[in-house]
Amino acid sequence: QVHLVESGGGLVQPGGSLRLSCAASGSIFSVNGMGWYRQAPGKQRELVATITSGGSTNYLDSVKGRFTISRDNAKNTVYLQMNSLKPEDTAVYYCNAGIIPYGSIWSRVYWGQGTQVTVSS
Repeated sequence: QVHLVESGGGLVQPGGSLRLSCAASGSIFSVNGMGWYRQAPGKQRELVATITSGGSTNYLDSVKGRFTISRDNAKNTVYLQMNSLKPEDTAVYYCNAGIIPYGSIWSRVYWGQGTQVTVSS
């Protein structure tokens, strides 16, 4: 079994910062790309940021310069540092990862349970 567990969400004022974490655990052979998505009420889930196993990153245009994705390969953990937060960043944030479990040759995408981020004064 493989699990992704997120933490770090909460309520923050506009202009504030939050750091999300997502740790993969279980029977893991290797972790490939990791990423963060978000879904606001009444909207489709959208890609926020991704990072490859080698550290290459990609961002949603609206978060460039404010959010930073990083990972600790030794801990199978991905982070999302969010600065200069805006009310429009309010959403449930989900992490995902491409993981090859032990005993398998195939990579599968796993998702976390989601963590709420609310930006409001």
